[in-house]
Amino acid sequence: MWGVSIYIPGIELGEALRVIVAALVALIGGFFCIGGVVSFRRAKTTVNPLKPETASALVSSGIYQVSRNPMYVGFALFLVAWAVYLSSPLALVGVIGFVLYINRFQIQPEERALAALFAAEFERYKNSVRRWV
Repeated sequence: MWGVSIYIPGIELGEALRVIVAALVALIGGFFCIGGVVSFRRAKTTVNPLKPETASALVSSGIYQVSRNPMYVGFALFLVAWAVYLSSPLALVGVIGFVLYINRFQIQPEERALAALFAAEFERYKNSVRRWV
């Protein structure tokens, strides 16, 4: 994203506006990430995305009523904040790449593991809450 912003001209924004908007987007991203971790901790289940099969509870409360993947939403918002800070709309391609990668290589395997562990409960949850927002 940074490389793109150096070589391809972006939008001229005042530095104060750029920093304020980037900080607000990053704060919202932080809210999503922290909300996800807090919900997992309260449910006393693993936060480790590399071992979804070790989940001991299906978390559907708190921020998980808004998104099935709030921590990934938070990370994507951090990348949006970075693109805003760089004043580079083309840097948003990095966000798109992140979303595509995470969907394919992280979320789909996690969802398969949750479906195996929580069957009908996960299916109901999946049908009532969107993957991202």
